[in-house]
Parts: sequence; C-alpha cells; structure tokens
Amino acid sequence: MRLIISPWEYRHLRAWARVRMVSGIVLAGLGVVTLSFGGDDWKTYGWTIAFLAAATANLAFAYWELSIARSPSARA
Repeated sequence: MRLIISPWEYRHLRAWARVRMVSGIVLAGLGVVTLSFGGDDWKTYGWTIAFLAAATANLAFAYWELSIARSPSARA
C-alpha cells in the first residue's frame, strides 16, 4: 500500500480518513439539499447524483484507509 498512497498521507492515514469522512458527509448533505430545494428538471437530479456519487467515493476511500490503518502490517 505504501506504493499506492503517497508517503505524507500514509503516515497520517487516520487523519486523512477522518477528513474524507467529513467531506463525504458534507457532500451527502449537499445532495439532499439539492434534491429538496431543486426543481423537477434533469439538472437537479444530475447535480444530486454527482454529489451523492462523490460522497460515496469519499466514504468508501475513508473506509479503505481505516482498514489499512487497522491492519498489523501498517503498524510495523
């Protein structure tokens, strides 16, 4: 994993995972707000899908980083 993730990010995996989790929650909130207050046109649904897709990607990447941080090889 050290080859995939940059060294300065690998040293602080838990912190970066928290940042990604917070940004994923913010993006999900933006998606909900866009869907709630937007119109009934394709632009509203497109922006909502974009926000929710980005939120899903951020949360999945955060989960992956946390699983790396919990593994015994990351501590060595």
